[in-house]
Amino acid sequence: MMSTYTRLLGFAKPLSRYAVPYFFYSVLHALFNTFTYTMIIPIIGTLFSEGYVFQPTYELPAVALNTECLNGIISYLYTQLFGEEFLTTRLLALLSAVLILCNVLSNAFRYLGSMTVETMRTRTLQRMRNDMFERTMSMNVGYFSDQRKGDIMSKITSDVMVVQFCITNTLQVMFREPFLILGYVVMMVNISWQLTVFSILYLPVVALIIGSIVKRLRHPAQQGQERMGEMVSVMEESLSGVKAIKSYNAFGYISSKFRKINEVMSDILLSMARKQQAASPMSEFLGITAISVVLVFGGSLVTKGVMTAAGFVAYIAAFSQLTRPLRSFIDQFANINQGIAAGERIFSIIDAESAVQDKADAVALEEFKDKIEFKNISFSYDSSREVLHDVSFTVRKGETVALVGPSGGGKSTLSELIPRFYDPAVGEISIDGKPLADYTQESLREKMGIVSQDTILFNDSIRANIAMGREDATEEQIIAAAKIANAHDFIMQTEAGYDTNVGDRGMKLSGGQRQRLSIARAVLRNPEILILDEATSALDTESEKLVQEALTSLLEGRTSVVIAHRLSTIHNADRIIVIDSGRIAEQGTHAELMAKNGIYAKLIEMQSLA
Repeated sequence: MMSTYTRLLGFAKPLSRYAVPYFFYSVLHALFNTFTYTMIIPIIGTLFSEGYVFQPTYELPAVALNTECLNGIISYLYTQLFGEEFLTTRLLALLSAVLILCNVLSNAFRYLGSMTVETMRTRTLQRMRNDMFERTMSMNVGYFSDQRKGDIMSKITSDVMVVQFCITNTLQVMFREPFLILGYVVMMVNISWQLTVFSILYLPVVALIIGSIVKRLRHPAQQGQERMGEMVSVMEESLSGVKAIKSYNAFGYISSKFRKINEVMSDILLSMARKQQAASPMSEFLGITAISVVLVFGGSLVTKGVMTAAGFVAYIAAFSQLTRPLRSFIDQFANINQGIAAGERIFSIIDAESAVQDKADAVALEEFKDKIEFKNISFSYDSSREVLHDVSFTVRKGETVALVGPSGGGKSTLSELIPRFYDPAVGEISIDGKPLADYTQESLREKMGIVSQDTILFNDSIRANIAMGREDATEEQIIAAAKIANAHDFIMQTEAGYDTNVGDRGMKLSGGQRQRLSIARAVLRNPEILILDEATSALDTESEKLVQEALTSLLEGRTSVVIAHRLSTIHNADRIIVIDSGRIAEQGTHAELMAKNGIYAKLIEMQSLA
């Protein structure tokens, strides 16, 4: 628990930048705030001719925490402003002016302190979100197969908002509330130490009762954040799959699932709220009870002449104010406990290690010169079933190699091993005789272009989607890439041309249009190695023809690995490799494989019949 708390504070580095000014603002706020209530004594004393007697004073008295020093300062100020002639109205005007000045200064330093905390909060959350997002995006592709996207989103958004109180309340717990409590206690001791000793007996009782409530908050807080993650995940999946939900009339099922998670989370939040909200009324009740007892004990001291009536009124005012910072102090501890629970979820992202790492001595792939070689590759996603087994083949520079075979055979997995989305469990993939792991991932992917069946477009302009990863691309280069991809004509027919927004995941465009933009993106990148993963399988005949023309332009003169569902698209490949149940079943040219009359020939026959 403490290690999580310490690490959370680490996001506020350098803490001294905020803690040092906040310390001084808190001290000055507490000083002037306490002095404001101290002014009650001379005001009431003047009104009722008790405790304060004016004497012309031409020198400031020595500083001391007592009534005599306060009276001396007031007499000195009065003498400097009005001379030796005493009028009650003048004195009250002076006391009111001092009261207003003290209050203005108290609130000014309170404002400066609050702004320091706000600056710390905002910058800390900014740094925390950046770290979490960058860590998430740096993870290998396999990480996202095991995680709910909604849970990750919840951690980066709602959990971070909970953690902010854990960090910012630390300064208030350390400085502001303790200084206010100390200021009031010093004032109360100077008015009557007997009454203060009697009053302070109640404080441990308040602390014990509220402390027991705070201790019970941490576990429900963690459960609440986990349920929030599940709820965001269901929302994200529902919004993404809204067409499927409506198509299958599954609204009732999804709604029921959401309602159940929402109900559980709401029950947890209500349970937490009951405990959290009980803390403040409980401490206020105990405070009022204490004041009532103090009234009786203090009243007896006034009647005995041990303290003045003005002092007693000021004492009651200070004691009633003491419960406010005390309540705040306790509430902040409750928020810190909640923040620590959320912090543990945040660190589950920050501490995550990608399964695919760059070696310490990894070098950049400067130029692809010779070949990509697969040597005895075996791979499994979850260690329970092998997706690939002992696969070996070579792709030479400038060669187009097609991977075909029944669905689920491992074709896409092979293509995902080349850019190191995953690392093989057994065997080695090398480029120009050097293992992929010896190159940096960034330089490796810089040499590759990937066009997949599942076209990924972002909610941005057509221009931004084509230029993704090439922010320095000129308008001419973007248009040229779109023309090669057979996309320029349809782009110019849209409402704003290249500035047209494609919508969420490109939903404003047809499948063929999205695919052509994906190809334009690959063209602009001008990759040395091209990976096409069933790039035309989901298209209608007309779109496929346009996309196929674009792909032919893209493939020209490049080293390519093509996964094809429609076998008519790979007749001209230099070599065709048939993958069946994770193994290489056949390989050769189209003519050679047709002559063998094996799996490939049967697949061609089935598609011809279809």
